[in-house]
Amino acid sequence: MTGPGPDGGPVHPQLLRPRRGVERTTSTELFFDLVFVFTITQLSHYLSEDLTWRGAGRTAVLLGLIWLVWIYTVWAGNWLLPDRAPVRATLLVVTLGSLLLAAALPTAFGVNGLLFAVAYAAVQVGRTVFSLWAIRGEPWLGDSFRQCVVWVAGTGTLAVVGGLVDTPAREVIWIAVIAVDAIGLATGFPVPGLGRSTPEHWEVEGGHLAERCQAFILIALGESILITGGTLTQRLDGVTIAAFLLAFAGSVALWWVYFDRAQAVMAALAAAGERAGRLSRLVFNYLHPVMVAGIVVTAVGDERLLHAPGEPVGWAGALVVLGGPALFLAGHAAYQTVLRHPGVAARAAAALLLMALTPVAVALRAPVALAVGAALLVTASVIVADWMSGRGTPQSRGPRSPER
Repeated sequence: MTGPGPDGGPVHPQLLRPRRGVERTTSTELFFDLVFVFTITQLSHYLSEDLTWRGAGRTAVLLGLIWLVWIYTVWAGNWLLPDRAPVRATLLVVTLGSLLLAAALPTAFGVNGLLFAVAYAAVQVGRTVFSLWAIRGEPWLGDSFRQCVVWVAGTGTLAVVGGLVDTPAREVIWIAVIAVDAIGLATGFPVPGLGRSTPEHWEVEGGHLAERCQAFILIALGESILITGGTLTQRLDGVTIAAFLLAFAGSVALWWVYFDRAQAVMAALAAAGERAGRLSRLVFNYLHPVMVAGIVVTAVGDERLLHAPGEPVGWAGALVVLGGPALFLAGHAAYQTVLRHPGVAARAAAALLLMALTPVAVALRAPVALAVGAALLVTASVIVADWMSGRGTPQSRGPRSPER
C-alpha cells in the first residue's frame, strides 16, 4: 500500500503488528538480543577491572545508555512487525550499531568515546525516524513519534558532544543524556506546537513488552553463568567446583525470584488496556535496568568467589557480593509494587538485610564464600516466602519460561 486508505488509516498497515493477544517474540528480535549477551559481558568486565566508586558510576552510565538503545528498539518492535523486510533490515542495522557500541564500551571514557557516542546517536535517531515513516497515518501514535524524534535528536546530539570532550565533563554530559530522556518520557516528550504524547495513546501490547524484558533478564543471568563457567575451566579443582556450584545456586535463586510469577505479570499487562502504556513505561524503562544492574554486580561478585573464595571480602567485595542481590531485590520489590503483586515486603526486607550484612561481613573479615552463601540464603528466603504465600494456587508450581 502506498497511500492512506479512504478512512485515512495507516500508510503502511502491512508493517504494523496486529493486535491478537500477546504478540510473540520473533527470530529477528532474538537475533538483535544476541548482541547484548556480548554487551553485558563487556559491562561486567569493565566493572570487575575498575571496582571503585568511579568505576561503578561509569558502569551505571554505560548501562543506562545501552538500556536506552535496547528498550526503545523493543518499543519499536511492539508496534512494528519485525518479519517484514523494511523492519527486519532496520533491526539488522540497529544490531550492527549496537555491536559497535559494545565494542567501544571498554574505552568509552577514553579514546573511543566519540565512536561510542556517534553509534549511540545514529542508532537512536535512525530507528526513531524509520519508525515515524513506518507508522505514518496511524492516528495518535504518529504524533507521539514526531515528538519523540525531536527529543531523541536532542539527546543524540548531547551524547556526541559528550564524546568530544574529556572526562569528567563526558560523564556529566552522558548522565544528562539519560536524565533528559527520562524526563522526556515521563512528561510525554513535549514539543512547542506539537503538544505532548500520552501513554493512553501508545497502543501498547503489554504482554509482548513483558516477554521481551524477561528475555533480557535471562541474557543477564546467562552472562553471569558464562563468566563463572569460563573461570571454572581455568582451574578444575574441588574448591573451585564448590565455589562454582555456590555461584550457580545464586543465579538460580535470582532467576526463580523473577520468573516464579512472570506469567501473571504478562497476563496483567496484556489485560491493562489503556493503562498498559503508563505501566510499561514505569516497569520496563525505569525499573528493569535496576534489576539488570543487580545481576551485573552479582556476576562480578561471583567472579571474585571463583578466584579467591577464602579471602576476606573487604568493602569492594562485600558491596558486589551482597549489594548485587540487594539491588536486584530492591528493583523487583518496586516492580511488584507497581503491578500490585504480592511479595513486596519479603523482597524489601531481604534487600535491607543484605545491605545491613555488608558492614558486618567487612568487620568480621568474612571469606567471600561465606558472604556469597549468606546472600544465597537471604534470596532463598524470598522464594520460601513466595511459596508459603502462594500454596494451593497455580502460581506455586514454579517458574515458567517467557517463551511458553
